[in-house]
Amino acid sequence: MPLYLKKAPTKSFTDTAQSDVAATVGTIIDDIREHGDDAVRRYASKFDRWDGPFRLDDAEVERIMATLAPQVIDDIRFVQDQVRRFAQAQRDSLIDIEVETLPGVHLGQKHVPVRAAGAYIPGGKYPLTASAHMTIITAKVAGVPRVVACTPPIRGEIPAATVAAMKLAGADEIYILGGVQAVTAMAVGTESIAPVNMIAGPGNAYVAEAKRQLFGEVGIDLFAGPTEILIVADDDADPFLTAVDLLSQAEHGPESPAVLITTSRALGERVMQLVEEILPGMSTRDYAEPAWRDWGQVIVVDDLDEAYALADAFAFEHVQIFTNDPRAALEKMHDYGALFLGENTCVSYGDKVIGTNHVLPTLGAARYTGGLWVGKYLRTITYQEITDPASSAMLGEVCGRAARVELFEGHARSGDARAWRHGGATFPWIEESRAGAR
Repeated sequence: MPLYLKKAPTKSFTDTAQSDVAATVGTIIDDIREHGDDAVRRYASKFDRWDGPFRLDDAEVERIMATLAPQVIDDIRFVQDQVRRFAQAQRDSLIDIEVETLPGVHLGQKHVPVRAAGAYIPGGKYPLTASAHMTIITAKVAGVPRVVACTPPIRGEIPAATVAAMKLAGADEIYILGGVQAVTAMAVGTESIAPVNMIAGPGNAYVAEAKRQLFGEVGIDLFAGPTEILIVADDDADPFLTAVDLLSQAEHGPESPAVLITTSRALGERVMQLVEEILPGMSTRDYAEPAWRDWGQVIVVDDLDEAYALADAFAFEHVQIFTNDPRAALEKMHDYGALFLGENTCVSYGDKVIGTNHVLPTLGAARYTGGLWVGKYLRTITYQEITDPASSAMLGEVCGRAARVELFEGHARSGDARAWRHGGATFPWIEESRAGAR
């Protein structure tokens, strides 16, 4: 039976969702559908204090990038190289195929990118340059010819590092535009922004709701909520690293859960002590402290098998494994957004520098989906060709019988026609039709 040294309240994140968020988002979407750019300008001025031009031309982008220190540009390039390398490996693993399943029956599969994608890069609390890498580079490696990137101003100013990341990642159009108005403009189009086929990227509750309401009209990467971290630790785990890593994700926002599952009560108690010692010195304490207070948990279990099973039940976005044999989690666990194996790595590496994509499922969605990757921007489509008349005739006879079981006479006749044409089979309806034609 798990022992809770610290337990979160019983409310869930879905309980905290407010119906007025959905109503507000719906109103904004309807307004932009009807009034286009005029509505977008009104919401940009209201929510982001931005009355400047939305789209940045190449000259303006170059001017903005010139304000950054060379080290910032070098670091962006380094990280983007890591993201691009892994994304390319993913793309290379997806091959087009064609097989001959029967004589002259050729079935094929192709991976074709969407024609246009929208990348939303948040910026309300922090300039999230890494989200530009994850959404834009992945789309470009997939082969998307047009990538539209939007990011909001921060306190009325253009986030220079984010713009640089968007440009270096390969964005074809860059807009200083945030929130529901950005997502809607990309999805439905306005006078100045042509619509896209899918939208990717994280965001606040309003952005997430906009993606939900627009899904179907456009594709989306996934639904995402507050950032989550869970650490599985045994007796030998470093309590200091554990405490630091839990808080590294708690600082995302006051509803970001941080959970430790451990086989050691002593470790759990020491981690809680260290968290309280570290928190006062964090510049992001305003976010990290309520997140830990309201959503932090420390749970002691009897053994690692129980720890892995409980971790799967959480199905969290990020799971770190601090055990003597971290790779065992690859076999023992199933439901997570991303695994971070051993104390030499951490979620922050995944968020910022290591190269895997940080747009990951939250709120239990890891039970049915993975995170953003090259494949999200690809449509896996099939094609068929029959070059052997005898095979067409044989399939026609089977199709006729199978379709009539389902009472689909029209389908059956498509099969009959080929069985008659290529195999000499006779069918009363064909004879009657031919007699009538004469």
